[in-house]
Formats: sequence, C-alpha cells, structure tokens
Amino acid sequence: MNTPAAAFKEQLNEHLRELHLPAIRRCFEDKARHAERETLSYERYLHELAEVECQERRENRIARLLRASRLPLEKTLDNFDAKRLPPKAARQVRTLLDGTFLDRRENVLAFGNPGSGKTHLLSAIGQELIRSGRRIGFTTCALLVQDLLLAKKELRLSRAIRKLSYYEGLVIDDLGYVQQSREEMEVLFTLMAERYERGSVLISSNLPFSKWEAIFRDPMTTAAAIDRLVHHSVILELNIASYRVEEAKKKKGEETT
Repeated sequence: MNTPAAAFKEQLNEHLRELHLPAIRRCFEDKARHAERETLSYERYLHELAEVECQERRENRIARLLRASRLPLEKTLDNFDAKRLPPKAARQVRTLLDGTFLDRRENVLAFGNPGSGKTHLLSAIGQELIRSGRRIGFTTCALLVQDLLLAKKELRLSRAIRKLSYYEGLVIDDLGYVQQSREEMEVLFTLMAERYERGSVLISSNLPFSKWEAIFRDPMTTAAAIDRLVHHSVILELNIASYRVEEAKKKKGEETT
C-alpha cells in the first residue's frame, strides 16, 4: 500500500505531466533536497525549478528551429575564418548578429567570387540568429525556384509563399549560379515582391548587380528586383580569394615539403 508521501509524489508527478512540465518533474526532488540543505526560501526553490524548465524549453525550441531551418549546420561562426573578411564586412557581420535588421525587414546581400565564404558566412549568421530565438530558413536558389514553379503549376503559389513568410529571414544561396528560365525567375521575383518590407532575405551571389539581367532575363524585372532588395539592405562585399583554392595550395605545399 502506498504511503501518504508516495501517494503525494505520484499525484504531483501526474499534475506536472498534465501541465507539460517535464523538466520540473525530473528534478523537483533533487532541487527540494538542495533547498533543504541550503535553507532556501520557497520562492527561491520555485525560481530554480522555473529556471530549469525555461532553459530546457529554450534549448528545445532552438533545436526545433535549427531542424526546420535546413541550414548546413556544419558551417558555423566558430569554424569560419573571420580574419579573411575585409574590415568593413567584419564590422557589418558583428552588427548583423544582434538581429535587429530582421525587425527592420532589411535584406543582406553577400557578393563575392566562388569559394569566398558567402554560403558559410550567411549560414553561420543564420544559426546565431536562431540561437537568439529568430526563425531563419535556408534554401538554394535552384531548389527554391523549382519548388515555387511546381507550386504555381498546382495553383498553390500564394500558399507556398505564405508558408515561407514563417521565416523572419530567408537565406537564398547562390542566386545566379545556375541559369534559370524566364518562368522560373518570374516566380522568384514574385516571392521577393511579396517579402518586400514584410520579411528579410539573405542572398549570396557571385554576380554583381550589373550582370543580374542574365538572371531575370528582362531589364525591367531586373531593375524592379534590385530596387526592392537594395531599398533596405546591408551589402557584404567579400572581395577575397577562394578559401578552397587557398586550402588546396596549402595542402599541395605541405605534400611537396
């Protein structure tokens, strides 16, 4: 037969389960013993329990946001060689990490040669923003336009764009890397027009604005796209040598010594 203490514990566990407080349910006994040893007040004991629950919920939310983002999680700020960045770009990155550009619906446009670290940098910024509670998504431009084109053919383009509005910042990688058809670029422009002053986009491209007509296939569409992106934006110019080429040269040098 259960003792009154055991029955109380079982009932408390049921209450905590019903209230969806798993962290408190796991640790309330240990915290109670700690509170007794340290002669903590009831308020302090409750505060410690609430702190554990909140911390676990924050960690779980960040884990969910990272999974939903589809960011390449191996590309972090810790393993990005920030010393390679031009001084102006380094200052801009530090400012972007506070996330306030998302509140202002500003865009981030990263330009540079292949291998200059554009994808890595935007992915790393995205992960840091998620860790501060922001909703960030990642896609390549090629995959995005195919998804949007399929949505258009199935008469659900508006719904697909509305779904992407969940993300405060949408990273679109390698704009212009693969040449797209006019129809594909039209759906991409539709997305950009819908997100204008409603949500931020973070774009990487190895093509300067002067060559974007090759992307959008039409002078007026090109001008309109650039106008919307640049109106509220931070432009990161990564005019640096290819990281992959430098690594290859370094490895080759080590092999010959």
